[in-house]
Amino acid sequence: MINEQILVNVTPQETRVAVVQHGAVQELHIERTSTRGIVGNVYLGKVVRVLPGMQSAFIDVGLERAAFLHVADLWEHRAYNHHQSKQGAVQPPPIEKMLFEGQSLIVQVSKDPLGTKGARLTTQISLAGRMLVHLPQDPHIGVSQRIEDEQEREELRAKVASLMPDENHGGFIVRTHAEEANADELIADVQYLQRRWREMLDLTKRLPAPSLIYQDLNMGQRVVRDLVSTDTTMIVVDSKESLRSLIEFAETYAPEVKDRLKLHQGERPLFEMYNVEEELQRALGRRVDLKSGGYLIIDQTEALTTVDVNTGGYIGARNFEETVFKTNLEAAQAIARQLRLRNLGGIIVIDFIDMSTESNRTSVLEELQKALDRDRARTTVTNFSALGLVEMTRKRTRESLAHLLCEPCPSCQGKGQVKTAQTVCYEIMREIVRESKQFNPKEFRILANPAVIDLFLEEEAQHLGMLEEFVGKPITLQVDNLFVQEHYDIILT
Repeated sequence: MINEQILVNVTPQETRVAVVQHGAVQELHIERTSTRGIVGNVYLGKVVRVLPGMQSAFIDVGLERAAFLHVADLWEHRAYNHHQSKQGAVQPPPIEKMLFEGQSLIVQVSKDPLGTKGARLTTQISLAGRMLVHLPQDPHIGVSQRIEDEQEREELRAKVASLMPDENHGGFIVRTHAEEANADELIADVQYLQRRWREMLDLTKRLPAPSLIYQDLNMGQRVVRDLVSTDTTMIVVDSKESLRSLIEFAETYAPEVKDRLKLHQGERPLFEMYNVEEELQRALGRRVDLKSGGYLIIDQTEALTTVDVNTGGYIGARNFEETVFKTNLEAAQAIARQLRLRNLGGIIVIDFIDMSTESNRTSVLEELQKALDRDRARTTVTNFSALGLVEMTRKRTRESLAHLLCEPCPSCQGKGQVKTAQTVCYEIMREIVRESKQFNPKEFRILANPAVIDLFLEEEAQHLGMLEEFVGKPITLQVDNLFVQEHYDIILT
């Protein structure tokens, strides 16, 4: 059995969650208050204006600006179109026939407010659970398009349909998480989502418009709903208020989790006590050291992620092939963990150290697949290519750790390297030659980083003197400590 703890660090500005297995951090989730949008929130809104010319309406949902609802986002409009597609091409009624000013309306935010634009709304309500998405107004059962196998789609659809109660239950979309779910897990998800919908309908009868009637779950609540498994021994929270809130949530929606929720005791910060802070810093670097002395180099680009495996200082085995094999086995475990920890998705190319034995290659692939089986995200792995590379994909579930916590370096614009001082010196001299042909200044003044100016005064002093003689104008130097090494300016005086 896997010994798993989930650590929840709560501050007013952000919530951080670490999944720890056997003392090693496997996953990190971060949600910042400033960037948490309102997409998914459901409001009881009031129609303040109907615009027949734009076939849209403005809805007051209690935000700073009225929200926008287009006729195509009305559930009745979509239902009418679906019905008429079977009967023949007949125009659906215009928005002014379906909405009127002062009308109360249940709406869900589909797009956050941006600049001067208000939020975008829909009346097609959808409530996401772990394995299902509930569509209260739509009776059909659909399957996520990401599940491509047609037979598997039909089996999942039939499986969910067989669990539905006899009374009117609305519809459901089966998510990819449901592929491995058993009947009890699916029933629990159905009951959870239907309970949420009944609570929302009850609020619409008791609250005035505009009012918030459903807010998408916060990070802590999503931990209880999505991350806790039978392997989870405890969920440690370092905030009394958040713990109390999670216990209340668990009592209603996940009673089996309640007894595993604990308050962090002690003066040392929770993440520091479990070495999560240190692991977080390492997860932002390119290099990952292996216990054997080998190491990984991980590079994330827009198109794909590459992982290069190196033996480093490991020379412990009897022969080179055995050394390579053991390094690759350890790397397979480390790669699977790093993909989860950094939340790297999309196409991933792994360059294991070349192995001459087919059985060793097979063993490394099996070890990688075994380690990836513990990943919540869906993965696919190919065999070794003709070039000795392993290609795999990992489903993107959220932003990678690096994209969430970092931004491109202003000095290198994300290249990961900068021009040498010598390269910059030669660029400056070429630029002076170009400008001397177009302008006739009294002198050229170079403003640059200290390293560049030092080079001009030392190794490149002779070349600078030759340039001064060539252009026939004096060239002066001035240090600017605010300039990074690649940046410079040439002032004509």
